[in-house]
Amino acid sequence: MMFWRPANRMSAGKKYSMSSQPKPQRLRKPPWLKVPPPYARQGHGIRTTLAGLQLHTVCQEAACPNMAECFQAGTATFLILGNVCTRDCRYCNVAHGIPKKTDENEIDHLIAAVRQMKLHYAVITSVTRDDLPDGGASAFADAIVRLRREIPDCKMEVLIPDFKGDPDALGEVIAAGPDVINHNMEVVKPLFRQLRPQGDYHHSLTLLSRVSETPVVSKSGFMVGFGEKSEDLLRLMDDLVSVCCERLTIGQYQQPTLKHWPVSRYYHPDEFASLKEIAYSKGFQYVESGPLVRSSYHAAKAATRAHDIHDSIVEVKNVRKI
Repeated sequence: MMFWRPANRMSAGKKYSMSSQPKPQRLRKPPWLKVPPPYARQGHGIRTTLAGLQLHTVCQEAACPNMAECFQAGTATFLILGNVCTRDCRYCNVAHGIPKKTDENEIDHLIAAVRQMKLHYAVITSVTRDDLPDGGASAFADAIVRLRREIPDCKMEVLIPDFKGDPDALGEVIAAGPDVINHNMEVVKPLFRQLRPQGDYHHSLTLLSRVSETPVVSKSGFMVGFGEKSEDLLRLMDDLVSVCCERLTIGQYQQPTLKHWPVSRYYHPDEFASLKEIAYSKGFQYVESGPLVRSSYHAAKAATRAHDIHDSIVEVKNVRKI
């Protein structure tokens, strides 16, 4: 089995605070990370639709490297609750600060976009809204219920924040009945506090554990290239397996600007293939692992291929409850 190379000195030894980081610089991107811009006709049409409905996508806000491919394929991940996050993760390109008042017509616009784009699989996510009493859970639930009523054949995946560990908020989203609930760990445990200072590693694992106790598919993802060690990645996979997480995405971190956390190194595609093999060997039911993979990458394909497997898992869950 091919395994990934040991991290270099910067990634293996030293833990960086923002004040002790090296002078701003960027590693040169390898050829496999160079993708065409989303200027194709289909991509232009989707941007026009989204702009006309005053909708945001995480594809654009987070500068996703798959934007060209996804837009050309006629898919997008919708961003609700505005485009300003109340948290400031060191790797994220989404704007942070004080959010504006939520658009009352946002869900109507989302439904209209799904209908116009003729989507069979919609992914809905949000910025983190710690300023709201329920963290935005009711908005997710409303979007799920209304989209299900208006376009019943459309499958739904939601990528949710941690709701500050509030089980009632999570319960509201689960009760709305999405097909998949995704919550990304994003980074390994030793770097979690530095990169996600307002998050909590154990809150995130607990959230995924609670999802796994229901018929809803549980999913998570993380990035590599922050300076993690190989054993950190194995530990993170083990932690996710321990809470019965079914689907996993693994991708390369790409530094959005010089103000963000620096890239330690770029993993080779063969290393991602090895990580994928390891993840499957640990028990994940579906894995996407590659340099350009992000949490919603090939989400619809995953739903199709993993459907039969998940049905068998639900049967096992039901047996355990008896």
